[in-house]
Amino acid sequence: MRLSPLLRLLIFTQLAFNIGFFAVLPFLSEHLGQGIGMAGWLVGFVLGLRTFSQQGLFVVGGALADRYGIRPVVLAGCALRIAGFAWLGYAGSTANVIGAVLLIGFAAALFSPAVESEVARQAVVWEEQGNGTRTRVLALFTVAGQAGAFVGPLLGGLLLSVDFRLVCLAGAGVFVLVLAGHAWLLPQHIPGRERVRAKGGVRILLRNRRFLALCSAYGAYLLAYNQLYLALPDEVERVTGSQTALAWLFALSSLLVVTAQLPVTRWVGDRLALRRSMVAGMLLISAGFAVVALARPGGWTGYAGLLPAAGFVVLLTFGQMLVAPVARAWVPDLAEEGRLGLYTGALSSVSGLIVLVGSALTGTLLDSGLPGSVPWLVLAAVPLAAIAVLPRRA
Repeated sequence: MRLSPLLRLLIFTQLAFNIGFFAVLPFLSEHLGQGIGMAGWLVGFVLGLRTFSQQGLFVVGGALADRYGIRPVVLAGCALRIAGFAWLGYAGSTANVIGAVLLIGFAAALFSPAVESEVARQAVVWEEQGNGTRTRVLALFTVAGQAGAFVGPLLGGLLLSVDFRLVCLAGAGVFVLVLAGHAWLLPQHIPGRERVRAKGGVRILLRNRRFLALCSAYGAYLLAYNQLYLALPDEVERVTGSQTALAWLFALSSLLVVTAQLPVTRWVGDRLALRRSMVAGMLLISAGFAVVALARPGGWTGYAGLLPAAGFVVLLTFGQMLVAPVARAWVPDLAEEGRLGLYTGALSSVSGLIVLVGSALTGTLLDSGLPGSVPWLVLAAVPLAAIAVLPRRA
């Protein structure tokens, strides 16, 4: 893939972002509970605050990127992330932990939509130049993020043998390098990207029914994907008596994305339009839930009991490969002129709200005492419902 220097920088940025972030995040809950002594409900509350301050405010970061350009927003976000990680490393009280976590989340709400919106815009330019479909660029962006999510915990795990503070400082160090690289390499003005001074973008967005339909479908996909962290652990615990195998299933998902995302996107991009690609992905995800639902009455346990869970992970991951890059590729076609940052941020914020509400309902469903197949059948219906609300044309 012949990429421009700017696209290469932005894709490498996603890799570095996730290395720095995932070097810290997987070890945060244990540090809060064991290292600081927080109660379980407070640990959950703090983690929820981080998610809200990040996903919930993506729309703010996107709007700022439209107004001021991506360079100042990315640089400000990196600086805040450095300060947040350093603060978290030395935080010993609940108030300090909450302040640091909110800062870490808001930092991502600044730089992530700025980077993602520019990658999407550059992918359209790349497509218009006859290099291939835009989804190939966005698939590479996804692979870079997944590779960072794989490498980050390995780095954090090595440093955790010293202490959690060193893990946080290492994460901050990664963002110091990112900040320096972007201060040097990121252009002051990117050709073709005009800053928007006029207000009213949110009102226009809320009247954009096709975009809101995409947000709803993408939110349903994210709700299904988040069952890796909610329904899957429950299933693994049931069939094996522990969650040890969960790490291997997560590794399987990451390995599939890193190795198969680009070939899958290339193959699908030559054959399916954006909507059909998302429909195919949703059908695969629904099939993954159905596999576990159909296997539950058999009462399998042990290694045999893990086979349906592994099938679920494989089908969900291949569905993700079809849905995630395509959803990002679709946004530029639905966004108003000069509002791509706002729309990119809104895609994450609206879908994140859907996941927040849906996850609470899913947790209630899993604890309802209904036959084991019922929650998985209900979850299988979620991607099918997403197909029904997708915009009818790309």
